Amino acid sequence: MPFKSLQIIEPILKALTEEGYTIPTPIQSKAIPIVLQGTDLLGCAQTGTGKTAAFAIPILQLLTEHKPLDHKKRIRSLIVTPTRELAIQINESFKAYGRHTGLVSTVIFGGVGQQQQTNALQRGVDILIATPGRLLDLMNQKFISLKDIQIFVLDEADRMLDMGFIHDVKKILHALPQKRQSLFFSATMPAEIVKLSGTILHNPSKVTITPESLTVDIINQHVLFVDKGNKNALLMHILKDKAIKTALVFTRTKHGADKVVKVLLKNNIKTEAIHGNKAQNARQRALANFKAQTTRVLVATDIASRGIDVDEMEFVINYELPNIAETYVHRIGRTGRAGAKGTAYSFCDAEEKEYLRDIEKLIGKKIPVLENHPFPLIDHHPIKAPKQQQHRQQRSDHPHRTGHSTPKPSGSGSGEKKKWFGRPRTAKR
Repeated sequence: MPFKSLQIIEPILKALTEEGYTIPTPIQSKAIPIVLQGTDLLGCAQTGTGKTAAFAIPILQLLTEHKPLDHKKRIRSLIVTPTRELAIQINESFKAYGRHTGLVSTVIFGGVGQQQQTNALQRGVDILIATPGRLLDLMNQKFISLKDIQIFVLDEADRMLDMGFIHDVKKILHALPQKRQSLFFSATMPAEIVKLSGTILHNPSKVTITPESLTVDIINQHVLFVDKGNKNALLMHILKDKAIKTALVFTRTKHGADKVVKVLLKNNIKTEAIHGNKAQNARQRALANFKAQTTRVLVATDIASRGIDVDEMEFVINYELPNIAETYVHRIGRTGRAGAKGTAYSFCDAEEKEYLRDIEKLIGKKIPVLENHPFPLIDHHPIKAPKQQQHRQQRSDHPHRTGHSTPKPSGSGSGEKKKWFGRPRTAKR
């Protein structure tokens, strides 16, 4: 089903064609008609499914078809998202899809001076993409009024919760007009998120794109059992494959990311890190270098990774498995973008087998094991953590250890086994 069948107006269709888009992804084909009808939407989908276009395209169309009679530019659509990187990516999408509509979008976020952002606001914008802190700051300074908002989008709601932005979001909601269309997107739906959606949406339609089908059917997944002390050597071994032009490597902690960068740089592999301790300009520069393939490896923590949207990135490497199963789906979703093929390698040491078991339960399959690599797991029995640490749950940008018992080596991730013959074949983009 082509985009034409979704009743999209010609200026936007022209831009989509110029961007090389012809067939909508599942979430786009489901969500676009709902939004065009003016209905509130509750969407459960991870990044990499084409979610941004699913709300950007209909917002552009609705605002184009209902321009103010006085032709003055005022903020009529607000998109709130948790990270600077994701905000920038969303703004780039609005500019690309709306280049023939005459609509103006801008992005605001913290960590940089506000002058350039306030200048753009004073010139007039139709669509504002913002992170919560800077939005509230500029609202308090009277640079922003939300009284004309017709369409509100809350994106990555679960990450808002993780990052402690929910109270800021509630303040923003109080400043919005009661009469509006609201779109709510979250990759997962814990109880707190469901409750929040109920305060924002009115009789919403629901669209769900399940992570299980995405990870199982699109991305080639492989687990490599390795001792913790040999992970650096295994990473170097994989990166010897020159066919891996770029790779996104995930660690659980900021400190861990910096350590991996040091090792790779020492081995003459151009590498940069992107995490919460990095200045905004450093994060943007690292991401730009990675997109341009002047940086071969980008090492990221989970919170910082939202917004990494790189075309033709085929490889994700989980240097450390995440302690939250859903996070694994988000990580590997950085490859296999919008239906394209990709490959994900996951290193698993003895302490991480519990995490692997949770991941396989979530995605509903055993991840194939790559055997006979040069650094097989020898230490199958990690030291048990002190009792007080067993119940400590820390988020993805902080260290985490488990004190649970470790299953026998043959009982975790032992599904379809494959020998190590270099990288598996992946479909070309």
